[in-house]
Amino acid sequence: MTVAAPTPARKPSLPVADATGLTAGLLRWYDRHRRVLPWRAPAGVAADPYAVWLSEIMLQQTTVKAVVPYFQTFTAAFPTVRDLAAADRDAVLRLWAGLGYYARARNLHACAQAVVERHGGVFPRSVAELRALPGIGDYTANAVASIAFDVPVVPIDGNVERVLTRLHAVEEALPGAKPRVKMIAEGLEPSDRPGDFAQALMDLGATICTPKSPACVLCPWQEPCAARRRGDQETFPRKTPKKEGTLRRGAAFVALRADGAVLLRSRPDTGLLGGMTEVPTSDWRPEFSERDALDHAPSLGVARSAWRRVPGVVTHVFTHFPLELVVFVATVPTDADAPADTRWAPRDSLAGEALPNVMRKVLSHAGVDLKPERPASRRAATTSPKPTKKAKRSPR
Repeated sequence: MTVAAPTPARKPSLPVADATGLTAGLLRWYDRHRRVLPWRAPAGVAADPYAVWLSEIMLQQTTVKAVVPYFQTFTAAFPTVRDLAAADRDAVLRLWAGLGYYARARNLHACAQAVVERHGGVFPRSVAELRALPGIGDYTANAVASIAFDVPVVPIDGNVERVLTRLHAVEEALPGAKPRVKMIAEGLEPSDRPGDFAQALMDLGATICTPKSPACVLCPWQEPCAARRRGDQETFPRKTPKKEGTLRRGAAFVALRADGAVLLRSRPDTGLLGGMTEVPTSDWRPEFSERDALDHAPSLGVARSAWRRVPGVVTHVFTHFPLELVVFVATVPTDADAPADTRWAPRDSLAGEALPNVMRKVLSHAGVDLKPERPASRRAATTSPKPTKKAKRSPR
């Protein structure tokens, strides 16, 4: 007699009754303690898919505190996805400057255009259609689908991984434990209020179940949490040690015209920091030789001796490698021509340039202030005299 092979079935991580209780408890906690964020809709109000998508892209590898002012600036400049799609890409890069991971900005613009061209300016509701848009991976597709459209999927970010690996004391290290974490999340996933559940998990990880010193006494899941019962909650999630990238080195050249203008150029559209603005540099290589650095200086009709080496180095860490740059500075006449593929940028315009953080560090190291100088009359008008004993102070 032939016995049919059993049909594999995905089982929830907990009995249904326990999973239902956990989900209900978390949602009750969220209703009382949900964070107020500029992209988050108030309770009972439908979420704006554009705001959800924009915030999720910005929040990749970036803290909420850092994202809030950028989100507010972006939505003021581009109130809708159509406005963003119609914008010049350089304008998008300029507003993104300083937020890091610049491929996100290029993909953001491309995605907005795709939403307009493919979907008439309306974000699609399904995970599959969202996933097909430029720059949207599994996490972002799930986040937009669940938060904006209440699709019953759980977006799993670092906060959620930490919460769920502690809840079940998952011993397997990430990233290998991701399938296990996904199974746990699916076992808890509610059919009602999936968007709120997703945001509740995020808030729990961000405010209570933090990497260090988690506030377990305030956690709605403190009783069922296996790691808390063991007392080793800070050791979760287990992580496979990351391989450190090879140090790269190079030289940056800050050319200052006598009128204060700075020599800049744009990086290639693709690759690291694609489309962003920089001062001329050498290649960044592990075998860089400082002795030969001036061979890479821009040709400005000045002697090699005009370049002054600024003491110290600029350090920056990218995702895959650390970088050290030596910085050279030279002052040239006002009538100096810009070499091919470079341009002179007035000092007062630097704050609005699409300069990545590493280039801001270089300019600061060279003594260049990125803040536009205020006219003398304005400085005088905004300088308040010291109050005398008889003067009354305005209430704060």
